[in-house]
Amino acid sequence: MSTTVQQVLKSKGGVTHAVTPTATVMQALELMASQDIGAVLVKEGERLVGIFTERDYARKVAIKGLSSRDATVGDLMTPNVCTITPSHTIDDVMSIMTQNRFRHLPVVDHGKLSGIVTIGDVVKAVIAEHEATIQQLSSYIAGDIAT
Repeated sequence: MSTTVQQVLKSKGGVTHAVTPTATVMQALELMASQDIGAVLVKEGERLVGIFTERDYARKVAIKGLSSRDATVGDLMTPNVCTITPSHTIDDVMSIMTQNRFRHLPVVDHGKLSGIVTIGDVVKAVIAEHEATIQQLSSYIAGDIAT
């Protein structure tokens, strides 16, 4: 049985950090640094309109010589964000992340943003699944030896 995104969000919480498209890149970077995160969601009101990641910064600001104080997130964000639902499994998420080279996937439930799953969350879930399997096998083997 594979862990679901809903289970991951239940254990980590559904806290997300967002900026508006008019925020400066510097404001987004300051938020990312203060929260020790690699991406911020970009929202207009309650509507998800993009994502801004460390990769966006490296490829669209630093390399092009733009100013983080003057450039806006809306100009540099990744629009048309790929999202997942709480019913997706960690296996689904791994596949989506691998195929698209994403490290952050917003979770949308019935049109409402309910969290974000990161590559770190995926690794933790996979490790937990493997540890549970090892524990079950160990218990089974110990039961066999006792009989």
